[in-house]
Amino acid sequence: MTQTQASCENSFLNRVLLKVEKAGNALPQPALMFLFLAFLVVVLSAVLTGLGVEAINPATKALVKPVNLLSIHGLHTILTDMVKNFTSFAPLGTVLVAMLGFSLAEKSGLLSSLLRLVITKSPRALLIPAILLAGILSHTAGDVGYVLLIPLSAMVFHSVGLHPLAGLAICFAGVSGGFAANFIISAIDPLLSGLSQEAARVMDPNYVVTPVVNWYFMSASSALIIVVGTIVGTKVTIPYLGKYVGDTSNSTSSTLSPLERRGLRWAGVTFAILALLLFVGTVPTQGFLRNPVSGSVLDSPFLKGIIAIIFIFGILTGLAYGLGAKTFKSQSDITEALQESMATMAPYMVMVFFAAQFIALFAASNVGLILAINGSDFLKSMLYRQRLGKMGTDSSRVCAHVYALGLVS
Repeated sequence: MTQTQASCENSFLNRVLLKVEKAGNALPQPALMFLFLAFLVVVLSAVLTGLGVEAINPATKALVKPVNLLSIHGLHTILTDMVKNFTSFAPLGTVLVAMLGFSLAEKSGLLSSLLRLVITKSPRALLIPAILLAGILSHTAGDVGYVLLIPLSAMVFHSVGLHPLAGLAICFAGVSGGFAANFIISAIDPLLSGLSQEAARVMDPNYVVTPVVNWYFMSASSALIIVVGTIVGTKVTIPYLGKYVGDTSNSTSSTLSPLERRGLRWAGVTFAILALLLFVGTVPTQGFLRNPVSGSVLDSPFLKGIIAIIFIFGILTGLAYGLGAKTFKSQSDITEALQESMATMAPYMVMVFFAAQFIALFAASNVGLILAINGSDFLKSMLYRQRLGKMGTDSSRVCAHVYALGLVS
């Protein structure tokens, strides 16, 4: 072990990171964590009921009281609503339907071939941005970024005379650093929007969060990752590893076969047809995917049916690629690909079951609403006291600020 390596291992930052990792490993599994939180809500509802904690809903001016889930009525609620809580949980259906669509695109080899094409056909000057872009987009294809892209990037760097470890590190930064960022809607967006919607419905039962709600932020984050990653890779990573002196003979193992190219053409034609239909349905003011009454896109079948659209795009382009590249040779290959994708969702479904119970109990007990209202009042009173202390005894200014804070009507 070199002196530099020893000093890095004994550095303050390394010790902190090790403690963070140890604390993270001590956390329970997500499913068990939601189970513990559900028990906590049940107990907390009984405690708040016993203490007589109440709140006034600022929107409706109605008195909000906690519902004791440790009572007979609460027991009835838990037993009768358990199945409904699970089946009506928004992230469940949206994620499963989206994953069914992505499954054919992934299992057919379409997404893998697309990412390989992006990397292998990029000019050397754009190699780093292309690798980072492919890493960000790889989350649409599940684990293909870790399994395929990282070693492929090392191979591409090797073939152009750059250090393979630099390609590996840069791609890893794109795949891991850009995990939640993307230029397109991916399978994680329905999950995140569904969780946000369930949380928002604690306050407003009719609130709707669409999977495209984070698109602007995700796109901007993706661009930032590519720019910063390119600068760091060019100015830090590659110079740090030094000149690569290994064998730089071109590797052919990452090239696309004629069947794969044909599959990409078939998938491209299918995608173009679907994109044209989408364009005709959304861009004209009388488009068939706009709101039939207002003509708006914001409150339209297009946004409300974005999961179904993702499903159709994934299924049809994946099917076109599979037939063109002959990765799907029979009907059983198609159904097996769909079944395999659902098998990988088993851990997610277990977690969702307990998450659904926790969120439903949280809403039914009124604990969330009471804590939100009282927490808001507490913060408002703290702000009032802070401003009151700065204003001294000027009664007119005190009254004006009290009125502005909404503490009196």
